[in-house]
Amino acid sequence: MGWVKADEILPTATPKNLTISRRADRWFISFKSELNHLKTEKKREKIGVDLGINSLATCSDGSVFPNQKAYRKNQRKLARLQRNLSQKVKSSKNREKAKLKLAKLHKRIADIRKDATNKLTTFLAKNHDEVLIEDLKISGMLKNHRLASAIADCGFYEFKRQLTYKCEWYGSTLTIADRFYPSSQLGSCCNHRQKMPLKERVYKCGNCGVS
Repeated sequence: MGWVKADEILPTATPKNLTISRRADRWFISFKSELNHLKTEKKREKIGVDLGINSLATCSDGSVFPNQKAYRKNQRKLARLQRNLSQKVKSSKNREKAKLKLAKLHKRIADIRKDATNKLTTFLAKNHDEVLIEDLKISGMLKNHRLASAIADCGFYEFKRQLTYKCEWYGSTLTIADRFYPSSQLGSCCNHRQKMPLKERVYKCGNCGVS
């Protein structure tokens, strides 16, 4: 392969192994090396995170992280490029060009989603002693054909995967609440339980009146 130029500085630690991969028209090299835990000073004791479609994450401190909706925003362009690819003659140069254009857009969509997830999970793990999330059954949620593409576009599984290892890196605790725990039906003040329909966005306690 010979000498190659890299866009980033090579790691100072001795790599255990490396992986070379290609995405669209670019080559990537990933190094695996062993580092010490990166414990950081925490700004808050604990935070609860509720994942959603309209907003990627709504936190218990009131902060909201928007969903980039990368696939939805590029859906028409994807359809056009796929249609263009299907019309090209097989094994022709024009087909290869159309194939590369489609691969570049798929890479861009994946990168936007990955960037948003990386920034959010790093922020949560770095700045909080304990992060609480709900144990979502992603495979069951994807069976809803109306919401399947929107749910897949959020990358809930990747969010949980990244948050798991980053909490370990930064010395935080990740708590996963049981999916059947009725958190949305319980009042935060007196723990009174009442029905909470999905259309209702504000909880008004029937026992103590807290909203």
